[in-house]
Amino acid sequence: MQHVSLIGAPTDVGASTIGCRLGPQALRVAGLDQALRRFGCDVRDTGDLTGPANPQQGPVSGYRHLDEVTAWNQSVYQATSAELAQGRLPILLGGDHCLAIGSISAVAAHCRATGRKLRVIWVDAHADFNTAALTPSGNIHGMPVACLAGHGPEQLTTMAGTAPAITTDQIRQVGLRSVDEGEKEFLASEGVEVFDMRFLDEIGMRRTMVRALAGLDEQTHLHISLDLDFIDPEIAPGVGTPVRGGPTYREAQLCMEMIADTGRLASLDLVELNPALDVRNATAELAVDLVESLFGKSTLQRLHEA
Repeated sequence: MQHVSLIGAPTDVGASTIGCRLGPQALRVAGLDQALRRFGCDVRDTGDLTGPANPQQGPVSGYRHLDEVTAWNQSVYQATSAELAQGRLPILLGGDHCLAIGSISAVAAHCRATGRKLRVIWVDAHADFNTAALTPSGNIHGMPVACLAGHGPEQLTTMAGTAPAITTDQIRQVGLRSVDEGEKEFLASEGVEVFDMRFLDEIGMRRTMVRALAGLDEQTHLHISLDLDFIDPEIAPGVGTPVRGGPTYREAQLCMEMIADTGRLASLDLVELNPALDVRNATAELAVDLVESLFGKSTLQRLHEA
């Protein structure tokens, strides 16, 4: 039995568009808890964290709402750490993607304390590798990967107790199709392994995920950070920063199914769901569908081959 904890973080303080503060409740309405229980999980909903409101102000020294983002991420860090310490699989219900600074910092600290290897699969339309010098907007939901890799304000880069929280060889980015000019050079110079949509178009989702998941073993903690704008907005309209040309329904499902096949999933972010922009909660329902695949939903019993 997997022991799963749901952690709501209802904020859009790091985002460009307000509304994803409503995401945790939309995921609950879509039946996330019940779906996990159908897979035999022991599910504990820890409720919603609290934090400062979104002041909707402009950037200061390249960052919008830095103090508020820090406060929310500290809460996420503490909540995630507490569930990991009890041997549970935390699922962060966002909220915007800046919250992954707190969740992944907690996972990284847990891995160091327990002697486990860490692999992060960052599933997103965007690289989220901006810095104050590179960002066109100052929105911190465009910076979490950079912060985790040690490039950002000290209160965010040191949250895991060491800086950087992770090294770039621990992360794989899948599904990118909107990367700022400065980010492109920075990703290359930092050696981040990226599988963008052209890569997926050329070799397919299966071969992409074989590469992204290569090297996992029984000592690996696998963290998935799933931004729902990863999926094409034709089927996932409820996101604040949609980008056309994303994976189809079946491609997204295959991505999740192959992650499930590893048996290594140990923590998860579900972020950037914006019910204010959704159509009859369809994107939240799709998110639940994808989580079901992450936890082993399949049409048939399968023999897994490389």
